[in-house]
Amino acid sequence: MQAARVNFFYQDVTFSFSNRTRVKGFVKKLFHREGFKLSELNIIFCTDEALLEINRNFLQHDYYTDIITFPLSTGSQPIQAELYISIDRVRDNAKQAATSFKDELHRVIFHGCLHLAGYGDKSSQQIKKMREREDHYLRLYSKQQ
Repeated sequence: MQAARVNFFYQDVTFSFSNRTRVKGFVKKLFHREGFKLSELNIIFCTDEALLEINRNFLQHDYYTDIITFPLSTGSQPIQAELYISIDRVRDNAKQAATSFKDELHRVIFHGCLHLAGYGDKSSQQIKKMREREDHYLRLYSKQQ
């Protein structure tokens, strides 16, 4: 069986993203801690406009969002998926939350992974649980520095 892979791709965006190898390793640990096997995760960083187009075409939603998660595997198969992340939204979210771009980027990446691990964010109870797990993994990640 091949090793789990986490890949980063950049569509018309440039930004400083240090410790990529560390983030990749941590994402693999997150899935392991949540009880899931990871096959391949492609994380695609893009603009607001690119993600809005994806949101319209695939989800029939006409609004900006920070992340869209596409699971490509089913059932008990190891997770194979794509995360599309708007760097514009991450920057804006960081300003609104008075946090760093780096911390917000990590939060959004972990958020997408948690969706793949079965966490939702539609109801207030789901949002509360999602935020707890995001915060949990952000704390774990920061401790590993």
